Amino acid sequence: MTKKANKPRGDISILILTFALAAFGVLAIYSASRYVAKTQYGDEWYFVKKQLLGLALGTVAMLACGRLNYQVLKGKKIRWIVFVIPVILLALVFVPGVGKSNYGATRWIGIGSFTLQPSELAKYGFVVLAAAYMSDDMGKMRTFKGVLPILLCGGLVCVLIILEPNMSVTMCVGFLMLAMLFLGGMKIKHFLIIFIPVLLVIPVLIIAEPYRLSRLSAFLDPWESPRGEGYQLIQSLYALGNGGWFGTGLFNSRQKYRFLPFAESDFILSIIGEEFGFFGIFLLFLACAALIFCGIRAASKAEDFFSFLLAMGITMVYGIQTVINALVVSGSIPPTGLPLPLISSGNTSLIITMASMGVLYAISVRGEKSAQTAQGTKRGKLFIQ
Repeated sequence: MTKKANKPRGDISILILTFALAAFGVLAIYSASRYVAKTQYGDEWYFVKKQLLGLALGTVAMLACGRLNYQVLKGKKIRWIVFVIPVILLALVFVPGVGKSNYGATRWIGIGSFTLQPSELAKYGFVVLAAAYMSDDMGKMRTFKGVLPILLCGGLVCVLIILEPNMSVTMCVGFLMLAMLFLGGMKIKHFLIIFIPVLLVIPVLIIAEPYRLSRLSAFLDPWESPRGEGYQLIQSLYALGNGGWFGTGLFNSRQKYRFLPFAESDFILSIIGEEFGFFGIFLLFLACAALIFCGIRAASKAEDFFSFLLAMGITMVYGIQTVINALVVSGSIPPTGLPLPLISSGNTSLIITMASMGVLYAISVRGEKSAQTAQGTKRGKLFIQ
């Protein structure tokens, strides 16, 4: 009798790391927001309650997606449904009474107290469509005509997001699109034909909006306008500098007392750096890097090309956004509104990111199952011989 193969469990570390980072995010949000929440809303737990709800729903979504037969996403109808729905939602943000504006940008759909940020869905909708399309016929990706559908779909998403306006997420989707095309087998010359114009468009987008020029100026010399556009970056650097090597201790940040705007969301890393120091940030990004590594490993063991592209796309969405947020907070690139995935306050981002990690885990399960089947077949052939 042959020994029964163990049931594939997949890379459980994907689920553990995702939940651990999200749970740490709740703690960090409480520390960063309790003063503002108390003074502005009369409840120091205001942001934490919302984030705990997101954590609960995200955990359910992650576990559910972990059991998902994600191969159905490859279907010609399903892939377009998954892509078109977020695009429609992106268009709805411009409808009066449906779209909600905040700080001069219209990025949310609101019905009563419920709000949704469609750009979070659009990133993953694009990944599904690109992975399914490129895995149908690898040969067509070697022609410029073959890559045009992905360029048009990615370009449509970018246009809708930049109109909100939201240049940071537009850049994320742009980099994601180029990376997916490269992984899908696009020729280097075609890649350069696309990449060079994209680089030229970035300064045009900056010049087109006065506030972006102001942010660029603040990035080059934030102390030139310490009470204007340079204020947020200066306060972020104060927080990181005050943290030193080992931080001031949990709950002991000073910058969160209304000195640093958006301390619980886009600039939560600054508060983490102040309270936990360089060593704390190092450990945090070690965990982030481990999650990215797990995603790449799941992709490398995927059962087919679609699974590989889907796993890499999910991993890149998380990785690109994490890196850009860290660069912004540290003053390495111009300031832009972009949350730190799994950590920053925001239910839409948290739930969707956790759900995507569930899909990533499902890919690792099927990859392990495929490897076990191949190994069993190989042993069977050796036995017959």
